Amino acid sequence: MRIDLNCDMGESFGVYTLGHDETAMPYVTSINVACGFHASDPNNIVHTIKKAKKYNLAIGAHPSFPDLVGFGRRAMAASHEEIYADVVYQIGALMGVCKTEGLTLQHVKPHGALYNMAEKDSKVAAAIAKAIKEVDPNLYMVCSCGSMMVQGAQAVGVKYVEEAFADRAYTKEGTLVPRREQGAVIHDPQAVADRVLTMIMNEKVQTIDGFDVVLKPQTICVHGDTPGAVDMIKAIRTRLVQDGIIVRAFSV
Repeated sequence: MRIDLNCDMGESFGVYTLGHDETAMPYVTSINVACGFHASDPNNIVHTIKKAKKYNLAIGAHPSFPDLVGFGRRAMAASHEEIYADVVYQIGALMGVCKTEGLTLQHVKPHGALYNMAEKDSKVAAAIAKAIKEVDPNLYMVCSCGSMMVQGAQAVGVKYVEEAFADRAYTKEGTLVPRREQGAVIHDPQAVADRVLTMIMNEKVQTIDGFDVVLKPQTICVHGDTPGAVDMIKAIRTRLVQDGIIVRAFSV
């Protein structure tokens, strides 16, 4: 049995530092790099890709709505054509930087409000999937487990993997509990490690109100910008290895 651990990175901007990128990199297998629309800048993107090369990590683009002020977490009334164009543009930026380092992209994972909209709207998901496939049909789309994102990816015929979130609470509908609600984020490293193991071994997770929902993830999202993030990622990886789970990028 195997699993990929993915983490959002490269979200610093100018002189402002966000996240614990380099200290988390040894414990993950794939990273999702901000493309400049919700965070990051060209110089930071270059440095993030160089670090990823050092740790032999699989690289993905992390496109967003153009919303630096709101960190890409505010929904925008963008047309499907605009979403398509924005995603093409951001993938292109990451591909260009990767090329300078002799690297290729593995995947594309939408960020923030764009991800949330695609979870619930297969047409939004299909616009993202179309952008991915037309830039490079070898790219994977990272989709929330069992969501409309999967339907959108299937409709377009893009390769995809399904992901679950290590430290986020789930509703009985299989969606993430909104961050503004109490209990939305789980902070106990051992409890999170146990949840991740259950997701992988039993293909289910207990919701915030005690139900079990089915998940079949090929990749687990861990966060590198929360308090104690690196300790949590280390605890997850240690637990998986102890239980015989192979941790490596999903395209390998």
